[in-house]
Amino acid sequence: MSSSLNSRIVDLVAPRARAATPEGRPSRQTVPTSLERRTLLLALGSAALFGLPGPSSANADILAGLKRWGSGEFRRFGFLVYEATLWAGDDPLRPPLALRLDYKRSIEGKAIAEASVKEMRRFVSDEALLRQWGEQMQRIFPDVKPGDHILGIYRPDAARFYQDDRLLGAIGLAGFAEAFFAIWLDARTSAPDLRTALLRRPGA
Repeated sequence: MSSSLNSRIVDLVAPRARAATPEGRPSRQTVPTSLERRTLLLALGSAALFGLPGPSSANADILAGLKRWGSGEFRRFGFLVYEATLWAGDDPLRPPLALRLDYKRSIEGKAIAEASVKEMRRFVSDEALLRQWGEQMQRIFPDVKPGDHILGIYRPDAARFYQDDRLLGAIGLAGFAEAFFAIWLDARTSAPDLRTALLRRPGA
């Protein structure tokens, strides 16, 4: 569940609990009203029904025509790095599709680009091409911190990257989008468990 939703739920349960007394001491937590309890149940029910993370209202337009597939966690040395969620049509291995990464750790954009090149080397042997792709990604990918996300859109003509409602940039170089999304979706991925989770059919 996202930190923003957690914060909203806390406010719904005890909106007066954070207030201070005139002496500066926290006031005693009050019992939530029936309306607050109903609102909390609706919030929790929506999170369980639709799953989180989900697209923002602006991202919903970007994802039009796609349906949510699976989601899973990516860990390194036991540490959770990000959660990934896939949107696609009837075939999650063919564009158009979208992949959202919700970061749980602070990572420099340059490091994201370098790690992407390292993984793409599994599918591409042309070092000059990989270097060119890496330079493009370094110009696009921002530094991230816990709570940030990047949404990648794979269209036949290009890969486009968004953060919140902002277009970070697009890379239309031949072969890039296929190799980039292969990091997660190709059978040769370094994270086979995450691939399995992403390719899980909706409702399965």
